[in-house]
Amino acid sequence: MASLFAALLSANGIKVKMLGSWKENVNALNENGVHFIDQNGNESIFRVEAFDDPEKCKGSQFAIVLVKSYQTSKAAILLDRCLRADGVVLTLQNGLGNYEILASKLGSERVVSGVTTMGATSIAPGIVRLGGAGVISIGDHARIKFPVMILRQAGLEVEVVEDTDSLVWGKLVINASINPLTAILEVKNGVLLENPNSVEIMNMVANESANVAVRNGVKLPYEDPVLMVQSVAYKTAANYSSMYIDVQRGGLTEIDAINGAIVKIGEEIGAAIENNRLLWKLVKAMTEN
Repeated sequence: MASLFAALLSANGIKVKMLGSWKENVNALNENGVHFIDQNGNESIFRVEAFDDPEKCKGSQFAIVLVKSYQTSKAAILLDRCLRADGVVLTLQNGLGNYEILASKLGSERVVSGVTTMGATSIAPGIVRLGGAGVISIGDHARIKFPVMILRQAGLEVEVVEDTDSLVWGKLVINASINPLTAILEVKNGVLLENPNSVEIMNMVANESANVAVRNGVKLPYEDPVLMVQSVAYKTAANYSSMYIDVQRGGLTEIDAINGAIVKIGEEIGAAIENNRLLWKLVKAMTEN
């Protein structure tokens, strides 16, 4: 996702600096730029600067946080070294808890919560394919004027909303229902709709996750979680989920911030969470010794 945003911003004349810890990707980006593949298979190269040293990004006014949820604490420390005192970061990450981690280190005045329905797939270091266009929803905040201007200048669809919790949970329910199943079954999103057993599991997780959200005082941005989850699986049928890719690479996943987070909150409020617990533990069993 970071390479996707870098390409879209750079394509519209906006200078981009990327800060990351994946050395192969940093090297590839500096040597070759972002190799961007759109939905029609058209390929473009966009020049960017990439660093693993926050001092090289010092004085930044605006940053978009797109790291995996388990990297958020480290990202907050790095951002604190490079972000201006009057700067702002926008988190568009999956899962719960990212905003709170960033705000605890940077201060709530420098952190904005957001959600995007855009998608991308990393093909190789420096190479990214657009998975789908979408909207960027940003929570209302005293410092959003500059981020909104920059993103719209890049041709992106941006909306400012009052309640980002609703959108964060809305995306969480979808991710919890699709991502772990694709990782466990080793399939693309659309394959989940082809088998009545995987459809049933997906539906059960969607309803259970939505119930936790509602009992936690969150109004979801859609009426029917099952219909929404199935719709997303259909629209992204050809995509591999990020969790599938993480498992295939033998890396860590965001399962703790997705299904694990739902389990934790469900336990606190006395809601049923056994379907989420099972998926959470199965993915952890696949990725942890």
